[in-house]
Amino acid sequence: MNAPATLLPAPALADRDQRLLTAARQGDLDAFESLVRRHERRVYSIAWHALRDQMLAEEAAQDVFLQLHAHLARIESTAHLTAWLRRTTSHRVIDTLRARRPVRSLDEVSEPHVESAPADPLADRLVHRALARLAPRPRLIVMLRYMEDLAPTEIAETLGMSLNTVKSHLRRGLLVLRTRMQREVAR
Repeated sequence: MNAPATLLPAPALADRDQRLLTAARQGDLDAFESLVRRHERRVYSIAWHALRDQMLAEEAAQDVFLQLHAHLARIESTAHLTAWLRRTTSHRVIDTLRARRPVRSLDEVSEPHVESAPADPLADRLVHRALARLAPRPRLIVMLRYMEDLAPTEIAETLGMSLNTVKSHLRRGLLVLRTRMQREVAR
């Protein structure tokens, strides 16, 4: 059974993560499991917001952590680990979206348990419906920007794109979202 979580200052958490990463790189499976536990919510969140399917998001997250285990020797620091997880999850999501062309309606998808209810459930549903109809890359960029709160420069690093390409996808994606949401509200 896991010990209760304690609140540690940021430097102590960074030191703990670095110790876990070092131990995992040396073959300590318990340390690797602890790393997975520390990052699984972020990886799952990115996958679920892009895929809107619990099983596909869980499968994507599992694949990402299997890849992590295979590539642990290449991970240099906890900052590198976080960036690697975001980038690998984003690429895995894009691959999954490409593979499954027929998209299910969001009305058919059950949402995972959320701790706090959205401020306006109707607006939230409209946003997610409009977001689901965006092309995969703009959808992922908008999601990383506004749901994962990444800066455009971080998104560019994560996806291996130029900053201008990210800004262009973001601008066009937001224009499409705005237009679709205005049409939905006008109905």
